Amino acid sequence: MFFLASKTIGILLIPSNFIIIVGFVGLILFYTRYESIGRKLVCVCVASFLICGSPAGNLLLVALETRFPAWNKANGEPDGIVVLGGAIDPDLSAARGVTVFGNAADRILAAASLAHEYPRARIVYTGGNPNLFQNDEAKEADYASSVFQSLGISRDRLLLERRSRNTQENAEFSKALANPKSGERWLLLTSAYHMPRSVGIFRKVGFAVEPYPVDWKTGTRSDVLSMHSRFLDGVLLADIAVREWIGLIAYRVVGRTDELFPSPLANEKH
Repeated sequence: MFFLASKTIGILLIPSNFIIIVGFVGLILFYTRYESIGRKLVCVCVASFLICGSPAGNLLLVALETRFPAWNKANGEPDGIVVLGGAIDPDLSAARGVTVFGNAADRILAAASLAHEYPRARIVYTGGNPNLFQNDEAKEADYASSVFQSLGISRDRLLLERRSRNTQENAEFSKALANPKSGERWLLLTSAYHMPRSVGIFRKVGFAVEPYPVDWKTGTRSDVLSMHSRFLDGVLLADIAVREWIGLIAYRVVGRTDELFPSPLANEKH
């Protein structure tokens, strides 16, 4: 039920989708006795679109992306690395017969770099197919395996989790697969904006991880108020940010995290 709600209600609340729906309803009302309401809805639609195309997305994202600092390698070698899926589009990959990357390829590239730096660390890649109507043959982890091997990572080091559809299942299934022992140090590698929710979920399922954020969408704080060269780039960032904030709220409400906005532990602040 939660997965279904996230793929329907959650998607409808994404700014660009919501704006289009409101604008469409407004246009329909133009031709009814509720014309005045229709005009107001269209005005709201245009105003919202302008706001989303402004640096609003930057402002919403920067708090997410700066919540956890860069990982401190001075604390020693990790025993394992959990890489959250999202770097590969499984359905397009299946349709084209080649690996098709999405917008988070940094996750795989950073994981491969870490794997070479720490040759004894195990690599867990967790990613099935997140789409509501999915191709059972299209699993992200299957394509990730060949990519890692092409980057020089031995198949023997890879633990592939191919059933998960969302971050909750990423945490549950990767914990079962990794079977982390007491005292082991595991890195959690995902996009910086997704790290607060991911850390909260992993903590809730009892999988102690150290955040390793990658795939930033914002620059320094001085760049936050800068306009984008393309208006739609701003809208895209607003979509990403609002979706993530909605996810934080939803996961806290249903009890899948213990904090609304998970924060670093003492040993992660240095």
